[in-house]
Amino acid sequence: MKKITVLLAEDHMIVREGFRKMLELENDLRVVGEAEDGRQAVAMVKKLRPAVVLMDIAMPRLNGLEATRQVLKVLPATKVVMLSAHSDDAYVKNATESGAVGFLLKQTSAHDVCRAIREVQKGRTFFSSSVSRRLDRLKPQSPARTGAFHKKAAKLTSREMEVLQLIAEGKANKETAAELGIGIKTVEKHREHLMQKLDIHDTAGLTRYAIGAGIVESSVQLTIV
Repeated sequence: MKKITVLLAEDHMIVREGFRKMLELENDLRVVGEAEDGRQAVAMVKKLRPAVVLMDIAMPRLNGLEATRQVLKVLPATKVVMLSAHSDDAYVKNATESGAVGFLLKQTSAHDVCRAIREVQKGRTFFSSSVSRRLDRLKPQSPARTGAFHKKAAKLTSREMEVLQLIAEGKANKETAAELGIGIKTVEKHREHLMQKLDIHDTAGLTRYAIGAGIVESSVQLTIV
C-alpha cells in the first residue's frame, strides 16, 4: 500500500508530537517532516514534496495563510488542511481563499483528522462540522460576509503580508530587514504601503488587524505608538 505522505507545520512542539503519534497509528499515513514556522514549512515542502500539509494558521516568521499560498505556487498538487483553535468567519474565509482545501479545529477528533487527510488526497474538501456550517453562510456572492480582512488583504502582496506579520510580532525595521533579506528603506516603504492600503496609521492598529485576521496569535503584545 502506498502511504499518504504528510508534513506537519505547527509551532507548538507538544501539538506536533500529538499529531505525529496519532498519524503513526494509521497504516496508510506517513509523517515525512515537521516544521515549526511557515518559512520552514515552505522549504520542507519543496524538499520533501508531501501529498498533504497540516498547516497551523498562526505561526512565527510566516503565518499559515501566506505559507499556503507560497506552497501552492511551488507545488499546486499539494493539499493543505488548515489547523486553528478558532473558527471565526474571517479565519475560515481567509484559509479557503489562501488555497486550503480543509479546515480543522485543533480539538477535532483523531478520526476526523485522519479522515480529512484521506479525503483531500482524493481531491475532495473536508471541514470540521462547525466550520462546514459557517461555510454555508459565507457565500461568494455575499460581499457583506467576506469580512474586512479579506477585502483588504486581497490588495496586499506576499511581501507586504510578511512585513505585516513581523510588525505585529514586534520586530523593528532593522530586524524585519534582516529576516527578509531586504534593505531597511525597503521595509519602511512596505510599512508605508501597508498603512495606506489598510487605512491604519499606527503599529498598534496594524497589530490588532493582524490578530483579527489570524496572522499572529492573540497573545502577541500590542505595541503602543
